[in-house]
Amino acid sequence: MAMKLRLSLAMFAFSMSAPIWAQEAATAAVAPAAADVAPVEAVVAAPVDPMVAVNAAFAELAKAKPGDAQAGAGKAAMCAACHGLDGNSADAMYPKLAGQHEGYTSRQLTLFKQSVRQNAIMFGFSAGLAPQDMRDIGAYFATQKIQAGIADESLISNEFSPHKGQRIVDVGAKLYRGGDAARGIPACMACHGPSGHGMPGPTYPSIGGQHAGYAAAALNRFKATPLGALELKDPVYAVMVDIAARLSDEEILAISSYLEGLHNRADAQSTATQP
Repeated sequence: MAMKLRLSLAMFAFSMSAPIWAQEAATAAVAPAAADVAPVEAVVAAPVDPMVAVNAAFAELAKAKPGDAQAGAGKAAMCAACHGLDGNSADAMYPKLAGQHEGYTSRQLTLFKQSVRQNAIMFGFSAGLAPQDMRDIGAYFATQKIQAGIADESLISNEFSPHKGQRIVDVGAKLYRGGDAARGIPACMACHGPSGHGMPGPTYPSIGGQHAGYAAAALNRFKATPLGALELKDPVYAVMVDIAARLSDEEILAISSYLEGLHNRADAQSTATQP
């Protein structure tokens, strides 16, 4: 310690009395060479795939118990303002949820919560839901019966339309039931079923009886999805983007109209026989 103190005092005294060139030489002698100092490299964080969090959320959803419709009735009360108490919304701006599969509803709520499916209102409602809540809400709406509307039977009058003179509902029915192989459009019923009930599970929703306005808005949203959109990370969404891109605006309206009137004939008969 005494040696270091004497050395420091000596250097101080030298700096006070030595000429500038001598001070610079002394400093250079004790300073490390530039080559000996490793440059500090900027650390760039690797991009995080948002689907990592989404897949983790799906895994948690799968761990939840099957939905409890009775518990879901209370939890779904917050949905009633837009979607109706029984899932039959009065406004075509909001989809009918009645009869929708539990798996599909809970999956969509997860996508809203993870902001893959982007909607500010639905993000707010889904943000506080646990996986079990989502399954319970889905189970409740699955027990409700959708109320189908009436398809548009008016004739297409557009002079430039390839469907001129045909009924709108017939154009929609043809595409829904048979597609258009020449344009690579599959039949909608291949995934959604003849009566539009879809398939149990999270992938193929029930769409029969849905508001024509909502169905058209959904198809147009698929059609307008830009390349690189976050929604395309969802493979189910990506399939619909490809199909919708092949449809004309007129065909989207026709399919949507057909969907609004689509229902299971047995359901209609049972309703008609009720007192």
